[in-house]
Amino acid sequence: MTTTTTLVTLHDTRVLRCAPEGPALDGESAALDLIGDAFGQDAEVVAVPAERVAEEFFRLRSGVAGAVVQKFANYRLRLAVVGDVSGYVADSSALRDFVHESNQGRQLWFLPDDAALEERLRPAG
Repeated sequence: MTTTTTLVTLHDTRVLRCAPEGPALDGESAALDLIGDAFGQDAEVVAVPAERVAEEFFRLRSGVAGAVVQKFANYRLRLAVVGDVSGYVADSSALRDFVHESNQGRQLWFLPDDAALEERLRPAG
């Protein structure tokens, strides 16, 4: 069995980087699995490739995104969706606003690639 997560440290922040292959992030149960992995490795941020995020997550009316983000917040973990979400964003102004608002905060980020995540975690100054 291949490992589906790797722990990396970016600017003193422990990041659990998920592999592109693995179970989809499709609800609270999948979120709890990732949270358990993160706690097991003392990670502060979980980086999930966009291709592992279920389509329902991007349909805000489904409630999946809200439930997943709430689980991460409850456990004081940050979630980063890493990769191209432009196709979903193009189809939904509500999602476009959600992505924009999320990227202003510290709980959930939508980032184009690992370099953007590293830049986001770089200390100010």
